[in-house]
Amino acid sequence: MAGSYDDRDGKIWMDGKLVEWRDAKVHVLTHAMHYASSVFEGERCYNGKIFKSREHSERLHFSAGELDFEIPYTVDEIEAAKQQVLTENGLTDAYVRAVAWRGAGEDMGVASLRNPVHLAIAAWEWGNYYGDAKMKGAKIDIAKWKRPSPETIPVHAKAAGLYMICTTSKHAAEAKGCSDALFMDYRGYVAECTGANIFFVKDGEVHTPKADVFLNGITRQTVIGMLKDKGVTVHERVIMPEELEGFEQCWLTGTAAEVTPVGQIADYNFEVGALCREISEDYEKLVRA
Repeated sequence: MAGSYDDRDGKIWMDGKLVEWRDAKVHVLTHAMHYASSVFEGERCYNGKIFKSREHSERLHFSAGELDFEIPYTVDEIEAAKQQVLTENGLTDAYVRAVAWRGAGEDMGVASLRNPVHLAIAAWEWGNYYGDAKMKGAKIDIAKWKRPSPETIPVHAKAAGLYMICTTSKHAAEAKGCSDALFMDYRGYVAECTGANIFFVKDGEVHTPKADVFLNGITRQTVIGMLKDKGVTVHERVIMPEELEGFEQCWLTGTAAEVTPVGQIADYNFEVGALCREISEDYEKLVRA
């Protein structure tokens, strides 16, 4: 599938029914457009099965609750709708996007309790998120923005507003010829990239930032479990920026990113080493099992 995302063939599930792709529209005074009252999930389907589908649907409900609204569809109904979208569009390997938001209604200020909540699900074919970086290792910039304190925003929700600094940081990174940008958090600790969690290797052990101010990704949790099953020591801890120089390998994890090796962060270089390749291959086998 190619072309603009608003001009494609196919069907999108919207508020309980399938609609033509080009007709899946919302009003310009939709609350989410003005106040970011929107949550979403990104999921991948492999060989006709969405990896950890139910966990994603459950997290969508959790995220909505963090933004003080309730999705008017159960987890089971969301699961059925995702399968309906895949079947209707003839997809077996695809990216699936579920999004819930406060729509247009009686309220058009910050408060929006009287506005209806909507849900839509779309799916499309999508290759490697970082292109050929999957093989060569991504080149990463360091963002000027920082991940905020959990006292300022619901950091564990997958909410649209949290991605504002991700968009600007990724644009700045791409302008420098990089694939992505690495955030520090408000304390100055290494955090995550714009749409992926990050892992490092040193002396055969794995180090990853503690997920206390950013989304604890489903892929992140999966990879940590895989590493521990292999007997690899995993440290979830505070990582200081100056430690980057001492790490030997690095990779990113995320539903879109899957497991992508990193070859460079700013002036620091990393080997696309054996453990990185092994966990990437094992993840590929797992999701297609």
